[in-house]
Amino acid sequence: MTRIAYLSTFAALGLALAVWLLSQPPRGPDATGGSDELLVYSTTDEKEFAPIVEDFRTLHPDIAVEYVELDAAPLLDRFLAERAVGQPAADLLLSTAMDLQAKLVNDGYAAPHDSPSAQAIPEWARWRNEAFGITFEPAVMVYNTHAMSGRPLPKSRRALLEAIRGDPEFWRGSVGTYDITSSSVGYLLASQDDRLSSEFSALLKAFGDVGVRVEDNSSTLLQMLDRGQLKVGYNLLGSYARGLVEQGAPLAIVYPGDYTLAVLRTAVIPRDAPHPRSAHLFLEYLLSIRGQRLLETRTGLSAIREEVAQETGRFGLSQAEIGLLRPITLGPGLLVYLDSQKRRRLLANWTSLVSTPAD
Repeated sequence: MTRIAYLSTFAALGLALAVWLLSQPPRGPDATGGSDELLVYSTTDEKEFAPIVEDFRTLHPDIAVEYVELDAAPLLDRFLAERAVGQPAADLLLSTAMDLQAKLVNDGYAAPHDSPSAQAIPEWARWRNEAFGITFEPAVMVYNTHAMSGRPLPKSRRALLEAIRGDPEFWRGSVGTYDITSSSVGYLLASQDDRLSSEFSALLKAFGDVGVRVEDNSSTLLQMLDRGQLKVGYNLLGSYARGLVEQGAPLAIVYPGDYTLAVLRTAVIPRDAPHPRSAHLFLEYLLSIRGQRLLETRTGLSAIREEVAQETGRFGLSQAEIGLLRPITLGPGLLVYLDSQKRRRLLANWTSLVSTPAD
């Protein structure tokens, strides 16, 4: 499913979903015997996020939390379809697709949240007090160290480009990245590379020349790297890679030396959330020192608040090892590549380059 095909998705999905929704009993604060509720739609792995939900419930045992894990585009589609039939269900939306979250804010779907914790996160991590970055996720290059034995690891886009051009047979069939035609975070990262890197098209061409393998998510690509099916994965989320490295996987994480993009897992409270009290309490918890510290220490994700990041050391690395960090700014600039003409151009360029037949 493509990222912003609101109308086509709606046409295909809307009728069936509407019938199902209208057959369901209404949700409300009394549905759990007097307890309040919280329904979270999220792109983050449910098991990874479980310590956060459990700790929140120790603070608010009266709130019954339901956590639904979805890919970014289906998350958006489900939210819009439910709202269109007059049965909004989600109380909080969490997604790595920052641009789609920004679109919701721009289109008037978000409720404001203002607090000292909200104001404590960096300005580039919040927009109009309606969208908030809760984590800081670098997009990295990941290498299989066994496959790369005896070879230097390319540590920038230019170095990777030169390595592929210099020995295409070594890399043939063993480069992996997101399929940006179906992955929302993949499209977001590609749009930023297109904006920032004069070598992005050349890199895509090199990927295509050696038969790049594309997938919808980081987890699949990292599993392929772990099994030795790939030698390098490009633009993968570092938090997932770090988790595998800590478990002993033969992987090396490289923060590109030219620049390292950082995605913000972004929270939005819908304007018509059925349980706004629960939604604001949970968002406030996620932005608090306690919540941020737990995100950093129990989930493998990286805190957005600088004071918490300084406590643990950002990713456990020095600034010299990370290079130039370029967090993607939450704001109207994210809407540029959601423009239909911009999107068509980027996807057409991507398809023409990465689909180059391998010799």
